Amino acid sequence: QVQLVESGGGLVQPGGSLRLSCAASGRTFSNYAMAWFRQAPGKEREFVAAIPWSDGTTYYADSVKGRFTISRDNAKNTVSLQMNSLKPEDTAVYYCAADRYGLGDPRKSRYDYWGQGAQVTVSS
Repeated sequence: QVQLVESGGGLVQPGGSLRLSCAASGRTFSNYAMAWFRQAPGKEREFVAAIPWSDGTTYYADSVKGRFTISRDNAKNTVSLQMNSLKPEDTAVYYCAADRYGLGDPRKSRYDYWGQGAQVTVSS
């Protein structure tokens, strides 16, 4: 079992920045690909960013490329999502997810473990 806990959500104005963090516990964190997904009201949960277990390659949805950065710290068992130039359409609940020996697949069905979610609201 892997337990994931997100933090860092909140309310921010358009153009602002937020940093989400996800703390993992339970199994060897470095063996898991980590990803962020988000779900806006009335919409499907969608892929945002991922980082594989094996190297520092990163993957992003086109909608966030150039604005968001995913990173991991295996020594601290954490994965972060730095979000810059936020837009109202980035408003959603953001979920951290883990996939054992994953390569950063964008399909949510690949991920076995999920956090409880963190609300991000972008509004003036």
